[in-house]
Amino acid sequence: MSTFGYERNFSSTAMLGACAPTVAPLAPRPLAAWLLGIAWLLAAMPAAGQSASGGRAGSRGDGIQSEGSAPVALARVGAGIVLDGRPDEAAWQSVQPLPLVTYEPAWGQAPSEPTEILIAYDDRHLYVAGRMYESDLRHIRRSSLYRDRWSGDDRLGVIIDPFDDNETGLWFWTTPGGVRGDALVSGDGAGISDDWNTHWDVAVQHTDEGWFAEMRIPLSSLGFQRSGDRVTMGVIAHRDLTSRNERHVFPDISADFSWRRPSLARDVILEGVESGRPLYVSPFVLTGTRRSAELADGASAYHVSREAPLEAGVDLRHPIRPNLTLDLTANTDFAQVEVDGQQVNLTRFGLFYPEKRQFFLERAGIFSFGTGGADRVFHSRRIGLEDGRPVRILGGARLAGRVGDWDVGLLDLQTERTAGLPSINHGVARLRRRVFNEYSTAGAIVTSRLAANGSYNVATGLDSQVRWAGNDYVGIEAVRTFDDGDSEGRASLREEGRDPGVLDASLVRVRAWRAAQQGFTYFVSGRFVGPLYRPGTGFLLRPDISDLNYSFAYARILGEDSAVRRIDPFQLFGNVVLRNGDRSVESAQIEYDTDIFWKSGWGAWQDFELYYDDIRTPVSLPTNSTVPVGSYWYFRTEGGAFMPPGRLLRASVNWGWQRFFDGTRWNVGAFPVWNVSPHLTLVGQYRLDVVRFPSRDQGFDSHLAQLRIQTALDTHLSVSAFLQYSSVADEASANVRLRYNFREGTDLWIVYDEGLNLDRDLLDPRPPLSGRRAIMIKYTHTVGG
Repeated sequence: MSTFGYERNFSSTAMLGACAPTVAPLAPRPLAAWLLGIAWLLAAMPAAGQSASGGRAGSRGDGIQSEGSAPVALARVGAGIVLDGRPDEAAWQSVQPLPLVTYEPAWGQAPSEPTEILIAYDDRHLYVAGRMYESDLRHIRRSSLYRDRWSGDDRLGVIIDPFDDNETGLWFWTTPGGVRGDALVSGDGAGISDDWNTHWDVAVQHTDEGWFAEMRIPLSSLGFQRSGDRVTMGVIAHRDLTSRNERHVFPDISADFSWRRPSLARDVILEGVESGRPLYVSPFVLTGTRRSAELADGASAYHVSREAPLEAGVDLRHPIRPNLTLDLTANTDFAQVEVDGQQVNLTRFGLFYPEKRQFFLERAGIFSFGTGGADRVFHSRRIGLEDGRPVRILGGARLAGRVGDWDVGLLDLQTERTAGLPSINHGVARLRRRVFNEYSTAGAIVTSRLAANGSYNVATGLDSQVRWAGNDYVGIEAVRTFDDGDSEGRASLREEGRDPGVLDASLVRVRAWRAAQQGFTYFVSGRFVGPLYRPGTGFLLRPDISDLNYSFAYARILGEDSAVRRIDPFQLFGNVVLRNGDRSVESAQIEYDTDIFWKSGWGAWQDFELYYDDIRTPVSLPTNSTVPVGSYWYFRTEGGAFMPPGRLLRASVNWGWQRFFDGTRWNVGAFPVWNVSPHLTLVGQYRLDVVRFPSRDQGFDSHLAQLRIQTALDTHLSVSAFLQYSSVADEASANVRLRYNFREGTDLWIVYDEGLNLDRDLLDPRPPLSGRRAIMIKYTHTVGG
C-alpha cells in the first residue's frame, strides 16, 4: 500500500550526530578517491588561458548579447580606500559610476532618485560602492538586521560571474542596516541559494542625502580564470527602492528577461591580479546534552536515552589555484543548520528537501545534473541520511572550480557505521565545458555509493544544452546506473513477462525551451525512466515511466503609463505519464493559469486544473482514510494574491477547491510578515486542508502552522526561533538558534531543539510528551587568509 501523509526530514537534533567510530575498510576502492588524485595532477599543470569561444562581448537592452558592446575595464586603485561606508576618498574620485537603467516598475523610465554604483579593484580586493540618494528619508526601508535574510529592505547588490561562464554567479548585497547577504546563483538565474556564505566585509552610513555603502570582497573569495595577464568576469549591479517597487540595474537588461541571469551580465576586465591562495582552517568544538525517547520492537514502554557529547572537528579550505578550490572536512557537523519545514504530503510520491548545509553549497552549480522536475542524478541531501535516519559524516574532500576550459567538481565523503547500516562512501565527479558558443554546454557525471558490506550503486551520465537561435535552447540528458541488485531486478522483470533491454537501468530526457519573460515562450520535454534506474546518490520521484511535459505561455510587460507592470493572460501546462510495462496512462494533467502584477507591487493569480490518476494500489491518507483502487478524473481551481514587499506589514494568501479522487478537498493558506523593527521580524505561515470522502464516511482536517521569530541586536548577534505545529503528525516543535558572529568564519552557536508528542492517547504504550530534546553549543574559529 502506498502512503500519502506526513514526512519530516532532518531535525536539528538529528543533524548533531554522534561520536565517530573507526571506519571499516571498503571492499572496492572509492571511485572519487582516484579522481581526487587526478585532480591534484590537473592542479599542478600550468594554467590554461580561456578558450576563444569563452566570454561575452557585452549586452544590450533586448537581453541578447551584442558583439558591439566592448568589455568594461574596471578602475584599479591604490591604497587609500577605508571601509567606512562613505565612498569619498580620493581613490574613488577617479572611478566612473556605472550607467544604470530603471528595470522596474517600467523599463527605461526616469529613476525616482539618483543612484551611483562604482566598482574598482586592487591587488587583493574587489570594491563595490553605492551612493543611494533619497530626497525623502522616510522612504528608506531598514526593516531587519538579520544576516542573510532579505525582509523587504532597500538594497545595493552585485552579481559576479567570476568564471565568465554565463551560468553561475556570486551575489553580494547589503541594506541600509548594514546586513550582509550572499547567495549562489545557478542555472543562469534559475536557482538561488542564500545558505551559502563566504569571506567579505561591508560598511554603511546614513546622511541627510540618503544612504551609502562600501563592500570589500577578497579576490580569493571569488576565484577566476586568467588569460595571460587579464581576467574577465561578468557583472550585474542593482539598487532596490522597495517602498517604490523600483529597481535600477547595470547593464541595460530589458524587462523581457530576468535581471539575475549571469548570461546577461556585462564583461569587465581586471589586469595584473592574483586571487591569492589563502589557507583557511576552521576547527570547531561541540558540546551539550541530548535526550530522545524510542520504542523498541516488542517493548512495553518507551526507552529514554540521554547523552552529553563532547566533539571536535575541522574544515580546511585552500584555493590550490586561482580557479580551483580544495575543501577538506573531518568529523563534519551541521548542528547550526535550521531544521526543515514540516510538510503535509497529499500526493502518493516522496517529498523533496533542498540542501542547506554550507559544505555542499560552494560551487554547487557545477554538480548540478537535473533530469526533470526535482529529479537529479546527484542530490547531496542523500549524504548523511540513510533510510530516513541521520548518519554522521566522518569526513571527506571536495575539489571544485575550473581547469582550462573545463568546470570540474569532485566530491568524496565517508559516513560512519551504525547499528544496521554499514559505512558508506559517496563519490561524485562532474565535468562540463562550453561548446559551439558561450551559452551552450556539454558535460558528464559519475556518482558512486559504495558500502562496506559490498553493496554498490554507480551512475554515469552525459548532458548538454545548446542555444541554437535567439533565446531558444535544446537539451539532452542520458544516465545509466549500475546496482548490485540489477540481476534480481532483471529476473523480476522476466517473471512479469517483460524482456530486459539496454534501457532498463537508464534515463533519457530530451527537451526544448525558450528563455524569456515576455512574448511567447514554450517548454517541451520527453523522458524515459527504466524500471532498474536507481540513482543511489540522487533523487527520483517515479521509476519505470515515460512522460511528456509541456508548457506554452504568452506574457506582456506594459509601458510606463499603465498601472499594471506585467500580465500573463495565457499559460498552458500539462503532462502525461505512461507506465512502461503496459503503456497505460498512470496520470495526466492539464492546467491553465493567468497572473497579473501591478507596478505598486501587488499581484494576483488564478489557476484551473484537470487531473487524471489511475490508482492500482490503495493509498493511505491521515486518520485511516484510504483512496481505493480505481481511475479518477478531478477538477481543481486555486488562486492567490500578495502585497508589495516594501511594506512593513504584508501578507500573501492562497486558496483552492477540487474534486479529490472520489471526494473533495479545499484549502486556504496565509503567509504574513511583520517587520516590527530592525531588531524583530515575524514570519508566519498557516495552511488548512479539509479532505472529505462522503461515500466512505472518511476525511480529515490538516492544520500546519509555522512561525519564524528573527531577532537581531546588531549585524553580529542574532536569535532565531522556528516554531511548528502539524495536526497530521500530532507534533509541535521548536528550533531556537543563537548566533554571535565575531567575524566571517568565527561563530558561537547555541541551539535548542525540541519535539512534542501531542496525540498521546492513541498509542499504547503511552509516549512521553517530549519525544526529543537537545541543547548544543558549537564554536567555530577560522584562522588564515
